[in-house]
Amino acid sequence: MQRSRARLTWLLLALVVSGCMRTTAPVAVIDNGSLDAIAYGPVQPVRAVSVATTPAPPVYSYAAHDEPYRLDAGDRLRIVVYGQEGLTNTYAVDAGGSITMPLIGAVRARGLTPNGLAATITSRLKNGYLREPHVAAEVETYRPFFILGEVAAPGQYPYVPNMTVESAVAIAGGFTPRALRSSIKLTRIGEAGTAQAVVPPGTLLKPGDTVVVAERWF
Repeated sequence: MQRSRARLTWLLLALVVSGCMRTTAPVAVIDNGSLDAIAYGPVQPVRAVSVATTPAPPVYSYAAHDEPYRLDAGDRLRIVVYGQEGLTNTYAVDAGGSITMPLIGAVRARGLTPNGLAATITSRLKNGYLREPHVAAEVETYRPFFILGEVAAPGQYPYVPNMTVESAVAIAGGFTPRALRSSIKLTRIGEAGTAQAVVPPGTLLKPGDTVVVAERWF
């Protein structure tokens, strides 16, 4: 009887051992995202953040080379009619915007380019005066520019090609102690009418421009 019990005990132990050997422990499977979460904490979704930006200040462009030069009162022109010494001369554009030449009289110059004026003179001379006229026109002296306000010597001055607002102030004797140097207004009359803007010192001028330097109050 005792031997039977011993056999039964050993049999039960064998079954328990064999059962343990067949039982597999659960395996945890972790993806890369979970590993990152374990190491660094849960990943939060990224939200778009709007950043307030300050708009750039307006840029005022008064390029002196973009447009062809247009004639107006105060310009002095050298008109050459080849082979015609009596017509070749220097002519001033008067307050009415015209020049006056022998044979053809008054010729409208305001608003024309020098080449446009030469073409107009050629057409007028062909009309009963010269068979094949050859005409050239160039600016001999540009009309003046004006500078007003807080400069030492405001007034009108001869225009020099490629001059800037800064050089215009220098020609007028420089700023006065009360000049508001950050507020220099430029007025220009063009084909589209009159334009005004506050401009930086490096802005290129054109003949006939008016520069006004404001006064500071403190």
